[in-house]
Amino acid sequence: MSVNFWNNNSKGTLFGSGSGSGLNSLYSMLSDRSTIKNGSYKKLLKSYYGTGSSSAASGKSGKSGNVLDKILEEKKNPKVSKEAQEANENLTSGLTTLKSSVSALQNEKTYTDTENGKTAADKVVSAVKAFVSDYNTVVNAAKGSTLANKTAYVANMMSSTAANADKLAEIGITVNGNGTIELNEAKLKEAGTAKVQDLFSSKDIMSYGSSIASRLQFAGAASGTGSTTGSTGTDTAAATGAAGLKADGKELAADKLYEKITDKDGNEVYDVNKIFAKAKSFVNNYNKMFDAAESSANSGVVANLSYIREKTARSEDTLKQFGISVDNKGRLKIDEDTFKKSDMSKVQDFFRDYGSSIATNASLVDYYMTTQANAANGYTADGAYNVQGSSRYTDMM
Repeated sequence: MSVNFWNNNSKGTLFGSGSGSGLNSLYSMLSDRSTIKNGSYKKLLKSYYGTGSSSAASGKSGKSGNVLDKILEEKKNPKVSKEAQEANENLTSGLTTLKSSVSALQNEKTYTDTENGKTAADKVVSAVKAFVSDYNTVVNAAKGSTLANKTAYVANMMSSTAANADKLAEIGITVNGNGTIELNEAKLKEAGTAKVQDLFSSKDIMSYGSSIASRLQFAGAASGTGSTTGSTGTDTAAATGAAGLKADGKELAADKLYEKITDKDGNEVYDVNKIFAKAKSFVNNYNKMFDAAESSANSGVVANLSYIREKTARSEDTLKQFGISVDNKGRLKIDEDTFKKSDMSKVQDFFRDYGSSIATNASLVDYYMTTQANAANGYTADGAYNVQGSSRYTDMM
């Protein structure tokens, strides 16, 4: 099912206007903030107004300076209309309400009959109707909101909804072209409670409900108008974890780690302690990266963390064979005894693909957290254009 969220007639921060994609408008807006912060925007404007003949420049220098100051002031302190203020308030309160309605659909009590005669089926219908209503409130508020960090997560939430459109249709929820959703109550009742519970499962980190809950958690915590990333301690920690995960993933995928050594009896064996140490480092950096980076509003970080989650979820059964488990929050844990008893040739075969793949996405997380945040939508601090993709990241594979 193809869903087009971005209505060209819609106005506002999230959806944009004209022929441009609303999502691209959102990214552009977020990048503008970074451009202003690192000084590129001012240098670009100065460069523009500084062009032309010397006579023209001298005759209009005062006027150009006033225009420059005015543009910069408007960019730094945009005027918020009454409508936008209302949208911001509705978005903030709506996110809290939607979080509660998702929580209800993830609560096992919703799927059990109660003593007062209310059936599980009745409770599920009521909970889904509340979810649909609250979801639409958030989407509609986001269209006119100026809270950049929050709308970034709403956009990501809507992307997850689009990806699950077929599954949602099975329980009577249709995704509309404007990003809202609507419910066919008769089809919901026909689908049954078990299908709804599976879709919103809190035990499955890859379920639709878990995905939405995660986005809502960060949207609620995100500051309204701050830059998408910054030079905070959290960002540094995330970048460090991501860089470490990239290195660990590449080493676990390489043949060198699995070169055999001679034991005290003269046998050629794997250096199990060395391999385990690298696997343990991989787990630690994996968790460290997620702990720090999950709250980022940078779309590149969010997307690559999502890819890593999906790859790990698909490999969960194999990871368990090596003593590596995944908890409800998506964090990893490694059991030393189980890992060391594993067939290291199978560990090597598995990480040749999984480790290399995770390393690629971890490298991109590191890139977006440390470099892209300062790229200012393609412009460096001296106003020069910078092609996306640093030479530092040409060895991602």
